[in-house]
Amino acid sequence: MIKTERLLLRRWRAADIDPFHAMGQDAEVMRFIGPAMSRADCAAAAERMNAVLDATGTCFWAIERRADGAFLGFCGIKPGPAGTPIADLPEIGWRLRRDAWGAGYAREAAQASIDRAWSEGNAGEIFAITVAANTRSWGLMERLGMARVADSDFDHPALAEDDPLRRHITYRIARPA
Repeated sequence: MIKTERLLLRRWRAADIDPFHAMGQDAEVMRFIGPAMSRADCAAAAERMNAVLDATGTCFWAIERRADGAFLGFCGIKPGPAGTPIADLPEIGWRLRRDAWGAGYAREAAQASIDRAWSEGNAGEIFAITVAANTRSWGLMERLGMARVADSDFDHPALAEDDPLRRHITYRIARPA
């Protein structure tokens, strides 16, 4: 678990599935991610994250707003996806429900995740991926101090060849000296 001033990054709970599903139905939230997620997809994703947490001590944590206990989305670090240039390397990622955008929650959660990785982990660098059109996401990557790794752009193997979201860009940050 990670605590920040306003957030709690924690293990996924059964109560997170309905708000996660609602978030996964929002076309604007999913615009650069893919199709809407079914409730079963959301439950499976939460279960996978808890399994990753049990195996590695970190994952894409559920984000809870401390003031009211509301589920806001997820953020954290997990092994990068197979078949990509960051396979099994530390990947930071986030997704928040739309009404939580613009409040600094993603940056707060991401910075806390990076800080924890540097203080408790042994990773020398952390990566992030997105599609080039997702300027909000890579803008946050840059505000976190991440830099684009242009020679690591790739076609995501989990997406069809004709999928407009297939081409991904890669960012990285190195452990401070």
